[in-house]
Formats: sequence, C-alpha cells, structure tokens
Amino acid sequence: MRGSRSGPVEGASRRVVLRGLVVSGAALGLAACSGRETSAEAGSPAPSGGAAPSVAPEPTTTGPDAADEPSAASTGAEVGATVVATSVVDELRVHEAPADPDDRDDPVGEQVTRVLDRRDEVSGQVVLLALEVGRAWVHVQLPVRPNGSTGWVRARDVGLSSHSFAIEILLGEHRIVVTEAGREVLGSDIGVGTTDTPTPGGDYYVKELLAPPDPDGVYGPYAYGLSGFSTVLTEFNGGEGVIGIHGTDRPDLVGTDVSSGCIRLPNDVITRLVEEVGLPLGTPVTIRA
Repeated sequence: MRGSRSGPVEGASRRVVLRGLVVSGAALGLAACSGRETSAEAGSPAPSGGAAPSVAPEPTTTGPDAADEPSAASTGAEVGATVVATSVVDELRVHEAPADPDDRDDPVGEQVTRVLDRRDEVSGQVVLLALEVGRAWVHVQLPVRPNGSTGWVRARDVGLSSHSFAIEILLGEHRIVVTEAGREVLGSDIGVGTTDTPTPGGDYYVKELLAPPDPDGVYGPYAYGLSGFSTVLTEFNGGEGVIGIHGTDRPDLVGTDVSSGCIRLPNDVITRLVEEVGLPLGTPVTIRA
C-alpha cells in the first residue's frame, strides 16, 4: 500500500540485476519494506540511462578443480582493499576455524557448522566478505543470524575479487556516505527505522541487488540486500527480516525515522548508486548510531 511503513521485502519473486542482466529469482525478505510485488519476466533488458549495475569483479579462481588454491596475493587486492569471496560451488560448507589457514588437511577445519546453498539465493550467488585469506581457508563474514556471524570456507570453493568501495550510514544524522578508495562519491539524506523497529547498528556488507518490477512502488527502482537482519523482526510477510537499502514511493519521508529497519533513499539517488557509481556486491556497510 502506498505510504505504508516499509518493512522486509518478502514472499514474492524479484527481478535481480547482476552484471547488467535481469533475471527472475526467489523471494528476498528485507526488514524495512512492506507489500507484495510480482516478479518481472526473466530476460528483461538491463536498466538504461547509465552504466550497467556492477557487482564484485570476476573471481580469480575457477572452483574445486583449480590447479592452485588462492593466496592473499592472488586476489590482486591493494593494501586496505576489500576482498570478496563468491561461492563457485552450489553447496558452500562453512567450517570451524582451522589451526592453520594454509593447511588444506587441517582436522579442526574439517568440522562443518552450516551449509550455504547458492540455489536458495535470489541472485543465485553466495557473496561473502573475506576477513582473512589463507592458501587453504578463507575467514568470512556470513549473511546469517546472529548479525556479525563468521566462519571459514575452503579457498578452493570460492572465487576472490577486490574493490575499494565502502558505505557509512549515520542514523542520528539520517545520512549515507559512499566512498571509493576513501573519496566520497555519493552522499544523501536517508530514512531509517523507527524507535520500535530500529535500523540495527553494526558492520555488514551488500550481498545482492534487486530491481523490483514496479519502480514506483514502495522499494523504488532498486534494492540492495545486506548481510544483516532486524533485531526485533524475525519474520515479515514471509521474509526473514533482511536489512536493505532501497528507493521509496514516499520521498517526503526521507530524513525521518519511518521504516521497519531498512534504509530509504530517494529514487534518483538509488538509481545513481546502481547505474552511475556501480556499487559492487561485497561492499562493507557500517551503520552507526
């Protein structure tokens, strides 16, 4: 319903924009939007009026059969750059911390704590933020509850890439700042969560990009899903309460505490972020009070 508080993007299918392609996908639950929207047809054209939406660069590994396992140097990342790990297997096993991240046969690391299936993701990808890269194991932040969860994955099961983007969200100032290599490339006023359904502070990352079928709807033309979840909503209209950054059909409410946890941007700003800035998946997002 127009003008309703936005809450988790839920239950319906979404178009997903990745590498300039729009494909249909499963539901994503964003914790600060409301209403159901139907999916667009697969194969719809990529957005016009700017550069194709950007995600993490092409991974540097090709999967379990790669001859050499990656090392920190193999990502080509500059010092201080963000390293992104993208699953190259359907079922990505998450392990306990190995005693030696360079030892592929480490017995502690053999203990599996969970499995992430990329076929369950809207984007068809499992995108993780790499915290430490060894020759055999990669320490990653996970897009699961509780917020900030981490684990270890086999280096051979992920492709590694890097970039220098970052997002800072200042809740008290109702402000978002996007930087590339420390230089501000976009800033805007934002709408944030209410007192009862706050936007949770913490360190997250961008895990997926969606193009809702109705660009004039409650989510606007684009929505980024983050790795974090609402701390008060465990379910919303069939979704899991994922925190997102998205457009809005109520630009007059930007700059206020209005949502159920998501960050609202004016539609022209979210469009710039996708089509001009080309924000990649795996971008770190710091949310401060």
